[in-house]
Amino acid sequence: MTTLADPVPGGRPGDLRRVAALTADLTARDVHGIVLAYVDTTGVCRVKTVPTARLERAVSWGVGMSPVFDTFLADDSIVTTDVLGSPDGDLRLYPDLDQLVPLAAQRGWAWAPVDRITQEGERHPGCARTFLRRIVTDAAERHGIAFKAAVEIEWCVGVGPAADGAFVPAVRGPAYGAIRQTGLSDYTAALLAACAAQDIDVDQLHPEYAPGQFEISVGALDPVAAADRSVLVRQTIRAVAERHGLTVSFAPAVSAEGVGNGGHLHLSAWRDGANLHAGGEGRYGMTAEAESFTAGILARLPALTAVTAPSPASYLRLRPSQWAGVFTAWGRETREAALRVVTGTAGRRAHDANLEVKPVDLAANPYLALGCVIAAGLDGVTAALPLGEEITGDPARYGPDEAAALGVRRLPTSLPEAVEAFRTDDVLRAALGPVLADAVTAVRLGETAAVDGLDDARVAAAYRWAY
Repeated sequence: MTTLADPVPGGRPGDLRRVAALTADLTARDVHGIVLAYVDTTGVCRVKTVPTARLERAVSWGVGMSPVFDTFLADDSIVTTDVLGSPDGDLRLYPDLDQLVPLAAQRGWAWAPVDRITQEGERHPGCARTFLRRIVTDAAERHGIAFKAAVEIEWCVGVGPAADGAFVPAVRGPAYGAIRQTGLSDYTAALLAACAAQDIDVDQLHPEYAPGQFEISVGALDPVAAADRSVLVRQTIRAVAERHGLTVSFAPAVSAEGVGNGGHLHLSAWRDGANLHAGGEGRYGMTAEAESFTAGILARLPALTAVTAPSPASYLRLRPSQWAGVFTAWGRETREAALRVVTGTAGRRAHDANLEVKPVDLAANPYLALGCVIAAGLDGVTAALPLGEEITGDPARYGPDEAAALGVRRLPTSLPEAVEAFRTDDVLRAALGPVLADAVTAVRLGETAAVDGLDDARVAAAYRWAY
């Protein structure tokens, strides 16, 4: 369970009581440094590190880092808003000890996600992790709803960038094929071992569709811990790959053509230990609240794409008939719909039923993506939104009249189009708050300007190794 209390100058009392013993244990394991990690607005994981002996001070007083990173772009250039992007100011990074873990593939290091607060001890309004924790806390207090979440991770494994920076798959063979599994069996076995050593429960690890592509699915946790785990799993995938002389890309589109890397979100809403997506009187066992939650997300999908598909490269992936979910549609186990209702197998539905949100990739900050999706769904619950008719098959086959009758619309086809939808969405902007909402807009427009005039191949190349 992730800590639900904001850090404070001087340290959380519970953290102070246990940090000395934790430091001694890490030292006994030959852990010499702690990676303090957070994800910025553009989706890049930024870090600072401290010696293990300085962990107690970090827990008590934080570690300094400039707020300018809230408006960094993927190429490390900087944009500004009215309050962010200047060289002024400082923040304090506070590690969450509940999520601290020694890294199995980076000997001598441990890892922890951080919350960022101001020097005055107040919440930093640009901290995505704090934002998600607030959304989750509000859901519990106002609706009595808790969530379980997981992030699917797809990545492409290469033998190293070519001289021109191109991606060279480490293994060939048919999609989902045994040839790929055997070709990288040492790497994937080491990845499973590292995950097990870090207490990450893996549901599946398998070859995917694109050349050199794999996917890992992990167990569901509360949303903040699920976002933390997403960042940790990617750190682990990359570290294990480097030990095997391999490179990895989590970019939405490793090349301009073909299927990209997704980061689908799985969410289920719970009250008093009961899954609201199972055992109800609605379609496929959904309760009325689960249907309204789904409807709320569906209604805001165009604006959500500015958060869930935040890179110019995202729109090389979001193409019809490639299982990316590019239409405002839902369906049971329908992988071309943006929202896939997963019922689970008979006998497991009370536990496994959930909602999969498909137009999400790994350029997305997972804290922002989960928080905004939950906020959209809860708005649907508050308004008791009705859920429209489901679709089957590929929605690309519908003519204009049939699509309109079903409420099936194409999601934004470019990042500027997504930003325009986001700018007019009062619910998402209110949930984020003005500082974070403006940062999202500024960074997305900055990324758009950074690739102005580039063709698809050069856009893919610009982000291939960024995430």
